Amino acid sequence: MTANPTQLGVNPVRELLNAGEPVVGITITTNSVEAAAQAANLGFDFLWIEMEHSPVSLETLRNIVLATRGLKAVPFARVPVTEHWTAKRVMDQGAMGVIFPFTSTQELAQRAAEACKYPPLGKRGSGAGLATFRWPPAKSYYDFSDENMLVIAMIEEVRALESIEEIAATPGVDVLFIGTSDLSFSLGLRGRQNEPKLNDAIARIVAAGRKHNKFLGRPVANAQQVQEFMEQGFRFFQSGTELRFMAAGAEHFLAPLGKAAKESEAKPLY
Repeated sequence: MTANPTQLGVNPVRELLNAGEPVVGITITTNSVEAAAQAANLGFDFLWIEMEHSPVSLETLRNIVLATRGLKAVPFARVPVTEHWTAKRVMDQGAMGVIFPFTSTQELAQRAAEACKYPPLGKRGSGAGLATFRWPPAKSYYDFSDENMLVIAMIEEVRALESIEEIAATPGVDVLFIGTSDLSFSLGLRGRQNEPKLNDAIARIVAAGRKHNKFLGRPVANAQQVQEFMEQGFRFFQSGTELRFMAAGAEHFLAPLGKAAKESEAKPLY
C-alpha cells in the first residue's frame, strides 16, 4: 500500500532522489481538476503543473493542490519567470517543488534558491497558511518546507553553458533540469534532438551537475528513454502531458478498429 505523502512529513520525491531512485512526473496543462486528480493517482511521482506554457492559473493550481491531497503524486509548479514573488505564490498554495525556467546565470540560480527558503537561509516571506492544508506538518511548517521544498533550475540557453559551473555550484539548487527543446533552439538547431552540438552541451551540463552533486533531469517520451538516460546519470524526468496520454490511449483503442486519427490530426497542443 502506498503511503499517504500528506502524512509523511517529508517530500517523497526528495527521498527517492536521495536514495538514487528515478522520479517521473506527468505534465498538467489544462485547468481540469478531475484530470489532475486522476493523473496524481496513476503512479507518477509528481505533477509538473505547467504555468509557463499553458493557461493554468494560480486559482487552478490551488484547486489541483487540494484535489490531490492524499494522492501519490507530489504537486510541483513551473513558474513563468524566476522571481521571488512567482515562487512564493505557488509555494503558498501548497506546491512542494518549484521549477524555474531559463536559469541561465548564477544570479538567477541564487535567486531561485533564495526564493524557496525562509530567512536566514533565503528570502521567502511568511504567509503559508493555505499551504498547510496540503502539508499539515508535525512540526513548524517553516522548518518542514525548508527541508523538503525542491528547487529545480532549468538549463535551456546557450548563455547558461558559459556559467554552468557557477550555476551548478549554487547552494540550495537541487536539480539541474535540461530543457532539451529550448536548448536546441538556442543552439540554432530549431528543436532537433540527438545532434552533436546539443549532445556536447548536455554532456557539459551533466559533468557540472555531477561535480557539484546536483540531481539531473530532462524530458522523456517513453520508459525506454528513462532507462537510457539513467545510465547517463539522470534521475528526474518530465514525461508527457495529460493530453498526450489521452491521445495515446485513444490511438491504442481505436487503431485496431481503423478509426485512429492521423498523427497530424491527433497531435495535442502540448
